[in-house]
Amino acid sequence: MDKTYQPEQIEKRWYQRWEADNRFAPKGSGSPYSIMIPPPNVTGSLHMGHAFQDTIMDTLIRWRRMQGDNTLWQIGTDHAGIATQMLVERKLAAEEGKSRHDLGREAFLDKVWQWKAESGGQITKQLRRMGASLDWSRERFTMDAGFYTAVQEVFVRLFDEGLIYRGKRLVNWDPMFETAISDLEVENIEVDGHMWHFKYPLAGGATYEYVEKDKDGNVTLRETRDYISIATTRPETMLGDGAVAVHPSDERYAPLVGKLCEIPVGPKAHRRLIPIITDEYPDPDFGSGAVKITGAHDFNDYGVAKRNGIPLYSLMDRKARMRTDGLPYEASAALATRAARGEDPGDVSEVNLVPESLRGLDRFEARQHVIEAITTEGLAVTRQDEDGAQQPLVEKKKIMQPFGDRSGVVIEPFLTDQWFVAVESLAKPAIAAVENGDIQFVPKNYENMYFAWMRELQDWCISRQLWWGHRIPAWYDPQGNIYVARSEAEAREKYALAVDTPLTQDDDVLDTWFSSGLWTFATLGWPEQTPELATFHPTNVLVTGFDIIFFWVARMIMMTLKFTGQVPFKTVYVHGLVRDAQGQKMSKSKGNVLDPIDLIDGIDLDTLMDKRTGNMMQPQKAKAIAKATKDEFPAGIEPHGTDALRYTFLSLATTGRDVKFDMGRLDGFRNFCNKLWNASRYVLMNTEGEDCGLGNEAVELSLADRWIVSRLQRTESQVTKALAEFRFDLASQALYEFVWNEYCDWYLELSKPVLWDESASPDAKRGTRRTLVRVLETILRLAHPMMPFITEEIWQRVAPLAGKTDGEFQSIMNQPWPEAQTEKIDEQAERDIEWLKGVINAVRNIRAEMNIAPGKLLDVLLTKGKDDDRQRLESNRRFLAKLAKLQSASWLDEPTQAPLSATQRVGDMEVLVPMADLIDKDAELARLSKELDKQDKLIAGVEKKLSNESFIAKAPAEIVEKEKAKLDDMRSARALLTEQQERIAAL
Repeated sequence: MDKTYQPEQIEKRWYQRWEADNRFAPKGSGSPYSIMIPPPNVTGSLHMGHAFQDTIMDTLIRWRRMQGDNTLWQIGTDHAGIATQMLVERKLAAEEGKSRHDLGREAFLDKVWQWKAESGGQITKQLRRMGASLDWSRERFTMDAGFYTAVQEVFVRLFDEGLIYRGKRLVNWDPMFETAISDLEVENIEVDGHMWHFKYPLAGGATYEYVEKDKDGNVTLRETRDYISIATTRPETMLGDGAVAVHPSDERYAPLVGKLCEIPVGPKAHRRLIPIITDEYPDPDFGSGAVKITGAHDFNDYGVAKRNGIPLYSLMDRKARMRTDGLPYEASAALATRAARGEDPGDVSEVNLVPESLRGLDRFEARQHVIEAITTEGLAVTRQDEDGAQQPLVEKKKIMQPFGDRSGVVIEPFLTDQWFVAVESLAKPAIAAVENGDIQFVPKNYENMYFAWMRELQDWCISRQLWWGHRIPAWYDPQGNIYVARSEAEAREKYALAVDTPLTQDDDVLDTWFSSGLWTFATLGWPEQTPELATFHPTNVLVTGFDIIFFWVARMIMMTLKFTGQVPFKTVYVHGLVRDAQGQKMSKSKGNVLDPIDLIDGIDLDTLMDKRTGNMMQPQKAKAIAKATKDEFPAGIEPHGTDALRYTFLSLATTGRDVKFDMGRLDGFRNFCNKLWNASRYVLMNTEGEDCGLGNEAVELSLADRWIVSRLQRTESQVTKALAEFRFDLASQALYEFVWNEYCDWYLELSKPVLWDESASPDAKRGTRRTLVRVLETILRLAHPMMPFITEEIWQRVAPLAGKTDGEFQSIMNQPWPEAQTEKIDEQAERDIEWLKGVINAVRNIRAEMNIAPGKLLDVLLTKGKDDDRQRLESNRRFLAKLAKLQSASWLDEPTQAPLSATQRVGDMEVLVPMADLIDKDAELARLSKELDKQDKLIAGVEKKLSNESFIAKAPAEIVEKEKAKLDDMRSARALLTEQQERIAAL
């Protein structure tokens, strides 16, 4: 083995070998165990969330593979409708100066497929870098031929059962892409906004007595009003108001209920009227308590309008510009006013309530025109300013504004014809599957989130106004009749259409969540009843973030139960989101996004900086590295390797909590890899070419041998139990503590007195060599699911020494998972080693405290102990002499006869190191006095800073807390120095 661990030298080589050998394909006769990867977008590249999630899945798969299960980790990618179409459109514009409309649908889709073939595999390459043992031979794509068949089949069947229908509903609309989008594709961001207050005059000049009361019922305002006031953050939508709503309990407006008021905008001669109604939605304590209802442009208002039979008036086109189509304003306003008076308006789709002067304007430009017109007319609510003048009441306030996560534009609630899935009958069995335990959430509390969503489900909008995606299998005749079938030919046959009846296929495509909802069974060949479907479905575990429990998890459960009669998975393991070390969500805007490949391979300053100009070439990346490494100027990141990154993720994978990624931990686990590498080199140097007891030769096991074997059994149990319970943090912690603290720090040292002592018997040496290689080989198998590369590299060297190979090439990933053998647990050996460690640590502590040279041989006395302590001293002289560097170790029967000594306790026993001739008492006291003076000056400096009121007031809270923690550490260090000084003075 090389002297230094260099992950870049082994990782790519081993992955290529595994893949070439088809090691990831299902094999064996064990129980089937399958996981479906949440399909990453074909446009995507690996981010920290992917790397975290995929590490968890790969750990489970590798563990179950070693347990003998017939494992399948299914790989595939999602066609990512909006993201892919956006990417290719931009590429087309940049390279050819054309839009998709210039090419036409078919030619544009050819471009998309071409891009997919050339550039769509970036994330799958990166998954290989993470060591993901996916079955690449079965790679699927949500637009491949087999998946297309499954999607069509599901759509047609649901339509034929009446569970898919076309209707006009309010949806999230992205004006840039001109398509409906899902809630998951909407990013709600807090922005600076305004709340405008306007007057809606009462019809016919009517008045009423407005009375405002305080919480005790005392009248604070009484005045006669000829209007009702409302507040809005979106004045442009006033044009489409269908009513003003007040709460049924709001006494202020009781006289107005059922009356009409006037929209305060539009040509004065044709102002239209709307009714004042009651509904539970308005909050009497918020604003004026009266709410304008614009059912076609607000989701809450939509519900109020539907409950109260209020017409839905659309104001905007697909680009969120004020409509130019439909009836003239005068005719539209007249029809709407008749509807307000109780007449049935019928179909209002042609009603356009946008005044001619505003038609064609962008919605935000129209907003300014509306505000100016109302204010000029004196219909803005006013308040008195500091100079006594009346000014329009406009509140500056923070508002949550919806943005398209891809387009970055403000999303518009939009009333449009879309395809929907009626979910009520699908939801009931999906709820029952979790209630009865067929599907279990880990952690269990996420079941409550699931139930909350499922019991309040709205019908699911599944259509998108894109070109890239599964085109909806529906055809229209010239009269607009709908024919749903798997093909046009089937539609003609199914509906007995005349040969000459012209049919046009629906232009829309299906939401990507619709196709990915079929993921667990369509990837296995459904609707064909394939052997893979029979073997691997239902799958065992879904690993996912909590943010898509509704959008994907719930829909998979509904669809899979409907079409297979099975649950899609038995367990849903819900992990947290990866955040930065301060707990902030990673985002480009915050400049804290880390690239997992940079953490694996490292990135140097030359990569970040242009040598000629000295300018940062990748400022976002440089900023993120500076934050992660806490360097004011980013010097880059050293290579850590995949195994260290994986182990870091697993150590942070507490159930359901968000993950604060810490570079310090990553550095620590790179050191752990180095520790394992160096320990393996020690084992190989002492066992290769030596007798390791592979045959029936006699062996003698030392106390240390029996102890480490015993501790190994306990570690095997701990790691297995933790993995079974999805406690990856506990599994990684148990293995780390065993490898670092017990095997490396203690057992390897305890092996040296046996291997290097010429008086040790051949049987004893053989027993220790056998224990060294067998325990190391087992460690490698235990660690392999978490750290696949380093364990394979070392195992290939160690396995022959442990008798684990038969001449043919084998891989550690196909070796059996270690199972604890309780008969090898030796509690007596564990107690004896703890005693030994206690004595050795006691001597080492005395050396440190008394400033005794590490290599100086000491005489040690033990006293005040029990008979067991005497016996352990006799049994362990070899270990004590070597590890504690002792010249002698004796039992002192009479403690009162002990010479002046430094003392440490081990249980009831005392460990004494006589100080005669070991230290220069005066010189040591002088040294300690200087150390105390130095510490006092440091303490005084920090105390002065913390007593400075200006510093406390101006410094960030985290800096103040850091200084306080520093002061506590300094005081603790001073106390130890004082204690040491007193002990030496007493000698």
